[in-house]
Amino acid sequence: MGKQGAGWSRRRMLGAFGAAMLAAPGLSWAQGDRPVKFILPVGVGSGVDTITRSAGPALSAALGHTVVVENQPGAGGIVGTSALVRSAPDGYTLSMLSNNHVIFPSVYKSLPFDPLADITPISMVGMTPFLLVANPQKIPAQDIRALTELLRRQPGRYNYASSGNGTILHLAAEMYVQQAGVKARHIPYKGVGPMMADLMSGQVDFGVLSLPSVLPQVKSGALKALGACGGERMTALPDLPTLREQGLRDYEIGGWFAAAGPAKLPAAEVRRIYGALDRAFNSPEVKQAMAVQNNRIVLMPPEQTVAYFRSEMAKYATVVKGAGLELM
Repeated sequence: MGKQGAGWSRRRMLGAFGAAMLAAPGLSWAQGDRPVKFILPVGVGSGVDTITRSAGPALSAALGHTVVVENQPGAGGIVGTSALVRSAPDGYTLSMLSNNHVIFPSVYKSLPFDPLADITPISMVGMTPFLLVANPQKIPAQDIRALTELLRRQPGRYNYASSGNGTILHLAAEMYVQQAGVKARHIPYKGVGPMMADLMSGQVDFGVLSLPSVLPQVKSGALKALGACGGERMTALPDLPTLREQGLRDYEIGGWFAAAGPAKLPAAEVRRIYGALDRAFNSPEVKQAMAVQNNRIVLMPPEQTVAYFRSEMAKYATVVKGAGLELM
């Protein structure tokens, strides 16, 4: 073969190789190491933000691309989610969503997106335990049964705090009030920080908080833990019974976080990203980070995650209707 023929042959081989690389899912031959951006609809330092950043190095290794976290908080999460919805369905823009995403339809009159049709749920990733706590100076109760009896004897006298109207912490406490058949006034705050401060000072009486945010206060005695909100006891507080164990058989709620992309994300990309999430969150370093944060890894495949989103949406709609919450 002459030089001209050999050159043509090499060009043909390289062209075929390049075409195969460009066609392979998840590979960006023309764009080099294009980063994968996680748009978070929450602020820096929040639970979902901490979890995503902790898993960042492992996610980068599993995806084969640098992971960049971009916080876009605002309007309860609508700002960041809107940015996700508008992004291209190419696997390079993802998000880590929480319960608030499926609460949106129940508390807002209108939304700039459809919470299910305009995203692609990829995988439930983990859970954050919740617990019901009280100010020990204001609530002379050692468990949920005693709290319920106190509220029944004096309906409307006591109040519960939340991080804001329609937030998951509001609905978690409201779900207790509804299922226990008691009356208590709701006091909303603008975030967990102000809520916690007034709960500790005795300005408000009780509320539901995540275990990572409230564990130091419980251990110091500043707040009294009355019951675990999940379906099982928490490793960090193994002697604390669940609300189910204390008579509220239908009560189960907790924080969760799930990876999602924009709508129309190709099935091959969904499978690839799910596989990367599975490898990253099962890595020893991420398992350790999650354990330190008192979070639990709960990975679900895409189809199961979609079904979970739908069931959670229906659950919160029932709670919101029962509370008579005015739509925002």
